[in-house]
This record gives sequence, structure tokens and C-alpha cells, in this order.
Amino acid sequence: MSGVPRDGLPDAGRRRRGRGRGRGRGERAMVPEAEFASYYGKPVLKRPAWNTLDVAGYLCLGGLAGASSLLAAGADVTARPALARTAKLGAAGAISLSLVALVHDLGRPARFLNMLRVFKPTSPMSMGSWLLAGYAPLTMAAAAADVTGRYRIVGAAATASAAALGPAVATYTAVLICDTAVPSWHEGYRQMPYVFAGSGATAAAGLALAAVPPGQTGPARRAAVLGAVLELGAFQLMKRNMGLEAEAYERGGPRAWLRAAEVLTAGGAALAVCSGRRGRALAALAGTALLAGSAALRMGVFQAGVASSEDPRYTVAPQRERLRARARTGVPGSPD
Repeated sequence: MSGVPRDGLPDAGRRRRGRGRGRGRGERAMVPEAEFASYYGKPVLKRPAWNTLDVAGYLCLGGLAGASSLLAAGADVTARPALARTAKLGAAGAISLSLVALVHDLGRPARFLNMLRVFKPTSPMSMGSWLLAGYAPLTMAAAAADVTGRYRIVGAAATASAAALGPAVATYTAVLICDTAVPSWHEGYRQMPYVFAGSGATAAAGLALAAVPPGQTGPARRAAVLGAVLELGAFQLMKRNMGLEAEAYERGGPRAWLRAAEVLTAGGAALAVCSGRRGRALAALAGTALLAGSAALRMGVFQAGVASSEDPRYTVAPQRERLRARARTGVPGSPD
């Protein structure tokens, strides 16, 4: 057949095939890279509809409660009654306010009760609801027994049980937010629980330093230092491992909140070390700084997540990069 090359393809077909093969060999792309936009300027993801104060307060108070239960159990073992009472009351008060914030955000108390109708181990929301339902009564029983001086055996058992659940209460909210599609939360799933654990420890230590006589605050001072190191170190590691999504933590309102959290947490830990037996004023200042730093961290993390959900770049660019990585490794489902 005259006019048909040996490969059996017309000229146009051979040009199309050659164009596909020549991709990546220095040939200029005819189609420009897509810009990060969406229909009518709408975000790719729906913005989290949670109330800022309710949810940020819920995240903060849960960490304070869980770490306070651990501090209370340690204070009981080491015979520090003032520290034990403050930590028990702090845990009970914080988890109660946390539940109030959660129910307020849900709109009706019945919605929280409805979550208890299902026990689903693969759902952070389901497991968190059951965790709170079991933990909150324990903290209240421990605090009531300490204040009234009655039913000490029951109070000791409640204190120990609350302490056993404390780490999960302090960190499960990190798992909860990282299980969403919000880019700057989801991509931090490896380190976020450690960030929240450290933040909870600094908050509990701050409450103790602000309210307990300095002679009994030894465990709280150590918790302040260890919590600050864990919180700040894990947060920096998280941002380093995240890639593009870390930008949301470095811009605008989230950046201001997180810079304040770093200064307050580091400064509060340093003051906690120096306070010792030097008087209530320095210890109270250290405690206030630590509490404020923990709250600022949760607010910054929450606002960064909201910002990342509103910017299409944080959704589109990582997906594109993952496709390119699959193409380089020859994983099925890659664009090539």
C-alpha cells in the first residue's frame, strides 16, 4: 500500500505515538500546567463547619484532663495531697467543660447519646465517644472522694482507672482530626498525637504550678519540661515531614498562634525549672504561661486545618505529586 509507512501507521498516527514517547525527553509540553483553581472559586474540600471556640476548647480541655489524671495518680503515690486534689479537680472540671463544648457544637445533647448507639473500633469518633463516657464519671468519682474524704477505696480505684485512660483521652482528639480529609491535619497523623500528648502535659503542669504550693510541685515541674520538649520537638518534626501542607502552619493567624505557643511553652517550662521553692508568684507565672501556650497551640492547629481546607493547592498538589511518584516507581494506577 503506497503512502503507508512500514510500521503500518499513517503519518498522523505515528506523530501521535511519537509525541507520547517523546514526553520527558526535553520536548516542550504543549499544554500548560493546570492552575490551582476550582469551579466558581469554590474550595475543593468543604470547610470544617465546627465552631472555632467549641472545637479548639474541646481539643485543649481533653488534653488537660487526661494529663491531669496521670498527675493525680502520681501525686497520690508520692503523698502530695494538694497536688493530687488540684489534679483531680482539674481533670473532672476540664472533661466536664470539654463535654459541654462538644455538645454545644453538636447542637443537641441527644446527638452525643446517639453516638453511643454504635461501637465501631475503626471509627475515632465512635471510640472517642465511648472513651469520654467511661472516663468522665471516673474523674468525678475521684474528685468527689478526695474532697469529701469518704469512700477512699472507691476514690483510689477511680483515680487509677482515670489515669489508665488518661493518655488515650489526651491524644485521641489528634487521631480524630487526622482521620479527616483536611490536608494539614491528615498529613500530620504520624506526629500529631505526640504533639497533643506534650501539650496536654504542659497544660496539666501549668494548672498545678498555678494552684499548688511550690513544695509539692516537683512532678508538675518535671512534667512541664518533658511536655514542652515533646510538644515542640514533635511539632517541628511534623512540619518537616509534611511537605506543602506545612505552609498552612506558617501563614496568617495560625502562624501567630503557633509562635505564641512556642514562646509561652518554652518560657513557661524555663520558669517552672527556676521556680522550685522560690515562691508562689514565679510558679503561678510559669503555670499561666504553660496553660496559655497549650491553648494557643490547639487554636493554631485548628485554624491551620481550616485554612488548608479552603486553599485548593493543599489538596491538588500533593495528589499530583503522589501520582508522579507512582509513575516513577511503576505502580499501577499511575498516569503513564
